[in-house]
Formats: sequence, structure tokens, C-alpha cells
Amino acid sequence: MSDIQTSTVSDEGFESTSQVGDFNLQIDALGETGPTPNATLVATYASCFLPAFRVGGQKTGNDELGKVQIDADAELDDSDDLTDIEFNIYVEADLSDDEFAAITDLAEDICHVHDALKEELLADITVVGDAF
Repeated sequence: MSDIQTSTVSDEGFESTSQVGDFNLQIDALGETGPTPNATLVATYASCFLPAFRVGGQKTGNDELGKVQIDADAELDDSDDLTDIEFNIYVEADLSDDEFAAITDLAEDICHVHDALKEELLADITVVGDAF
């Protein structure tokens, strides 16, 4: 048996509903009634990277990061393929650039979505401390 099972159904058009465990995820390729697959991928990447960033903080002795927010931007080419992803990470804690770099390096190693993406789509990451 596989570790992850989903079922995706489209009754018509370009909208689909994916059953993911006990949750339904609505996606619309045209972005009219839900997020597009690309937008969902970027959000999934950020939602994986944020807890990985917190674990990176814990592993470097920085357990008290406070509020952490990732604002993600992505670029598409003329074929609507993702070409670039950027994360601006805002952290309540006021740490040094070296501390944030160490946390970010660990987060990149921990985040499963980061590992699954091809090299050219790995996020360009900027971290801003004392942000809140």
C-alpha cells in the first residue's frame, strides 16, 4: 500500500476536487472557482517550508522565532509553466543574518516539497527578522 492516496474528480470543465485524506481540495486550472494547480503548488511549498524553518530554528537553538510569515511570489512563462519562485520570510525574532542562514539551510534539507522540485524551481529565499 502507498503512503499517500488521493482521488481527483472533474465532472466537467477544468475544475477538479481532490480527496486528500479527510479533506477536499478544490482546484481550477483557469483560476475562476479556486486556485490554479501552479498556485496550489507554490502555497504547498510555502506551507511545507514554514514548519521546516521552525524545525531549523529548534535545531540551531532558536526555539522562539515567534510569528513567521512566508510571502511567496512565482513567475510563469508563456506556456503557464512555473519558472521562478521567491520566498520572503518574515520572522518576529531578531536574529543575525548568519543565524537565519543556518536555519534556512536546515529548512531546505527538511522540506519535502523543496526536495521534490527540480533545481531551477527551488525558492530564492530572503529572511527579514524583527518583522512584527
